Amino acid sequence: MSHFAEIDGDNKVVRVLVAEKDFIDSGALGDPARWIQTSYNTKGNVHLLDGTPLRKNFAGIGYSYDPAKDAFIPPQPYESWLLNEETCLWEPPTERPDDDKLYKWDEETLSWVEFTIEE
Repeated sequence: MSHFAEIDGDNKVVRVLVAEKDFIDSGALGDPARWIQTSYNTKGNVHLLDGTPLRKNFAGIGYSYDPAKDAFIPPQPYESWLLNEETCLWEPPTERPDDDKLYKWDEETLSWVEFTIEE
């Protein structure tokens, strides 16, 4: 069994399921060309179990499939974030501070803002 993502006419992922390739190819779920295999163990073009990565990222509903890159790309979280062409993940224009504090992205100031969790 493998994971497959169904894409619509705009190459957006509309559902992901586990199935045998023969079942997908049978047309029981519609046009087999609309179903693209994805790997649960692939994130950022790295296979988490040291295997071969497949299509940069595990597909999720709302992701896009880029046929030129043969990659699943998550939705862009903020307008200022840029796509890393190697990982097909979105990255902020400035790195998150590397300390033990909690931060959230502030799109208005294009910066990381520290926040605390109220007890």
